[in-house]
Amino acid sequence: MGPDTKNPILSWISNITQLTHLMFDGYDFSKSIPTWIGKLTTLESLIIVNCSFSMPIPYQIGNLTKLVKLKFWNCDFSEQRMPSSIGNLTKLVFLSICDCNFCGPIPSTIGNLIQLEKLVVWSSHIGGKIPKSLFALPALQRLFLVHNQLIGSLEDIPAPLSSPLRDILLRYNQLTGPIPKSFFQLTNLRSLDLGSNKLTGTVELGSIWRLRNLTHLNLGNNMISVIEKEGDTIFSHSLKIQHIYLTSCNLTRIPASLKFLDTIRALDLSNNQIEGAIPSWVWENCLVSLNLSHNMFTTLEKSPIVQMTHLSALDLSFNGLQGSILIPSTPSQLIFLDYSNNEFSSIEPNFVGRYLRNAISINLSKNKLSGHIPLSVCSLNNLEFLDLSYNNFCGPIPSCLMEKADLTSILKLRENKLHGMLPENIREGCKLQTIDLNGNRIEGVVPRSLANCQDLEVLDVGNNQIVDSFPSWMGTLPNLRILVFRSNQLYGTIRDLHSVYQHFRSLQILDLASNHFSGDLHSKWFDNFISMMNISSDVGQILEHSSNATGTYQDSITITFKDATLSVTKIQTSFKLIDLSNNSFESSIPGSIGRLVSLHGLNMSHNNFTGQIPSQLHNLTRLESMDLSFNTLSGEIPQEFTSLTSLSWLNLSYNNLTGRLPQGNQFLIFPSSSFEGNAGLCGIQLYKQCDNLGPDSITQSTSVPEPNTLWQDRLDAITFFLFAGLGFGVGFALAIIFRSFYHIEVWLCNHMY
Repeated sequence: MGPDTKNPILSWISNITQLTHLMFDGYDFSKSIPTWIGKLTTLESLIIVNCSFSMPIPYQIGNLTKLVKLKFWNCDFSEQRMPSSIGNLTKLVFLSICDCNFCGPIPSTIGNLIQLEKLVVWSSHIGGKIPKSLFALPALQRLFLVHNQLIGSLEDIPAPLSSPLRDILLRYNQLTGPIPKSFFQLTNLRSLDLGSNKLTGTVELGSIWRLRNLTHLNLGNNMISVIEKEGDTIFSHSLKIQHIYLTSCNLTRIPASLKFLDTIRALDLSNNQIEGAIPSWVWENCLVSLNLSHNMFTTLEKSPIVQMTHLSALDLSFNGLQGSILIPSTPSQLIFLDYSNNEFSSIEPNFVGRYLRNAISINLSKNKLSGHIPLSVCSLNNLEFLDLSYNNFCGPIPSCLMEKADLTSILKLRENKLHGMLPENIREGCKLQTIDLNGNRIEGVVPRSLANCQDLEVLDVGNNQIVDSFPSWMGTLPNLRILVFRSNQLYGTIRDLHSVYQHFRSLQILDLASNHFSGDLHSKWFDNFISMMNISSDVGQILEHSSNATGTYQDSITITFKDATLSVTKIQTSFKLIDLSNNSFESSIPGSIGRLVSLHGLNMSHNNFTGQIPSQLHNLTRLESMDLSFNTLSGEIPQEFTSLTSLSWLNLSYNNLTGRLPQGNQFLIFPSSSFEGNAGLCGIQLYKQCDNLGPDSITQSTSVPEPNTLWQDRLDAITFFLFAGLGFGVGFALAIIFRSFYHIEVWLCNHMY
């Protein structure tokens, strides 16, 4: 194919005979890189950034034999394979592929790049095994194969390795097997990062300390065991190491050799089984970051006043530490502090304001702290994240916390004993994204000044004593995703919301259960829930916020779903739920709910709804849980409900429903308790035959079938459903289980009649 005559710029480039440097940024190639690029044989640098392609990279790129630098960054290659012709670029020194959706393995021809010094393949979906020839490249110094899908055992890597290797980063892959001993013979090695793979075996610290030039070590989140033998400390005096990450390495004590590493700046020993006291020498080192979380520490070797001169990040969460909160001996540089999930019982009143002046993130949740929230927290000028939830704090919420909401983005005071009214002094420019005050004793009304929090995504004030009408004005908050008022004393009707365009347009979870709402629900109200009308393409994405302090913070919530109380710590953005149960709503259930096609849960039980169940609800094809029990609904259950194949939990009990139960798909396995309390219903699920004299007749027959016949019919229906819905393999196994239970239950039925 010749030059692209439709694009004068590309045509002009193709005619430059002495071009040495070429960069495409944000270019949308209709098919692929033009094949004429192979004629630019004088090119020394080719950089392609933020571009998209629908066809493979042409093999002619292998003609660029003078190329020294080649970069593909943030490019959409439509899951194409890396071209094998890349092996022709024998003068290549630098090859970088970042955030590109390639597929398949690294081509074996990469072993031809004998002058390659740096190879970066980062977050680019590359799979397969690492080519054996890669580690034998004579000039290779830096190897970054991070966050891909690489597999295979590192044992397959031949020894000896290329001696110039200084950096090996292979984290976030699926590599297996033990770490090759040849890695610990690379005397020039500065960085060894093998974290978050599936590596196994045992690693002796002594072999690591022999790497005198090593500055960065990450073996965490594998299946290896790091051990320290007597005498390993001999090698640790003259090391340069600064960062050590041994998360989940089956440690039972802090390695003694670490005491002598005065060069270390970051130490992560989290998720091990280390118990006892935290040694005092930990605070005497020049650590900047220390993570001892998820261990079994119970105390300090010395008093709770410790030296934290250089620390900026300290995580002691998920241990058994008791007594008074650890405090620095002098005002510290801490910006990240996590003491959550311990048993601390007291805190110095001026702890926050005096010692944490630079703090951005403070997490003291799930301890045994009591008393008033320290007012000194309001003196922090950089605070973005504050979590004091699951303690015994009492008294009112300090008004200064809300007044400084132009700084804080996450405020969690959940499950304490706070009382009084919510502060009303929220100013314009409020930056709050999450407010979680669930499980306190807060009274009064919802302050209108919350409307100033235009970034608000989560408001959870459930299980309090708020007395107010429904705050319809909150519908104007453009990003509000989760709204929880469960178990308060909200009252009145929900009206006139249909007059405001796209009210609550981003809402994905609405929980108004157990209040005193009354009246009918306007059908047009649900027309505003735009987010619930869209079938999300973001399945698997988690609701989270970015923060300078915490990186990404993930919200959590407690919901009632499938008649169970669930604590959801990772909320999927595609999960949609409405819970209006335990109120006094009346009239008919709006058929407009049927437009909320991405709903997963719908609970309108324990109200005063009347009329028929709207047939439009059969459009809720993603619905997993539906509870309309304890109302006064009448008429038949819509036969179209058999199309709700995602529905796994249903409760229509205690209404005035009549007629034949739907007989298809999962309706055949719902228990009789799903329909009890409806005298006019009949069907196999209720062990009641229906009068078949006329097609419209719904009268129950006076004869009751024999228990054995009834159970056999139901069993056959269940067996058919298992084979049809789950496939032969799983269906066959489960059918055997059901039939085993069948013989037991028939015996019980025979003895009950």
